[in-house]
Amino acid sequence: MLFVCCGSLLAQMPSKTAHAATSTKPALHSYANSLGFTYTFPADWDVVDMSKTLPEAREQAQESATTQTEKQGAACIEIALSARHGNPPSSVVALVLPFACLGSTMTDKDLPGMATGALAGIQQNFDVGEPVYGSYALGSHTAWIERVKGTLKMNPQAQYTIETVCSLVKKGAVCWMAMASDDATLATFENGLVTLDHEPPTALVPATAFDNKPGM
Repeated sequence: MLFVCCGSLLAQMPSKTAHAATSTKPALHSYANSLGFTYTFPADWDVVDMSKTLPEAREQAQESATTQTEKQGAACIEIALSARHGNPPSSVVALVLPFACLGSTMTDKDLPGMATGALAGIQQNFDVGEPVYGSYALGSHTAWIERVKGTLKMNPQAQYTIETVCSLVKKGAVCWMAMASDDATLATFENGLVTLDHEPPTALVPATAFDNKPGM
């Protein structure tokens, strides 16, 4: 589960970025990544610069790694997008792993481990309940989704829905994570249009995402 050792990258949102990063209004509604995917989000969300916190998070992830593969993964993980909105803040993070950096590819069988690993990193800042899982198609691609309720350890009154979606494109792996403080924000995350490898755009999370509940 390669993303387990890299989960600390995701744990930076939302509790630390308000102090450790600078935010600016996004000029466009759509984010495009060179690995071959795009994601659309509202223009009133603040894009957060994570460049100052990324090196420290990578170092922590590498120290926690137990195998050479995990160490390499920690060195290759990138925060492609981070955005924040509202008060208490809700966050969306896209984490990518380029296969060219990793030196190998991954398969759909790796998706559950990616999502579970991302959630494990969040538990540095959140007390979480029991997650629910689903698997569905995004065009010709497979997506794995996990959803769990969580509360901030530093503020138990702050309750969130934490949702992680992972998929593969030709050039790498990508996980989107939402830490939503209300149902409207969760719906915004799920309805964001995504394209994978230049296929037609579709909502990141369809209404039927949890209809298929595969075993782990």
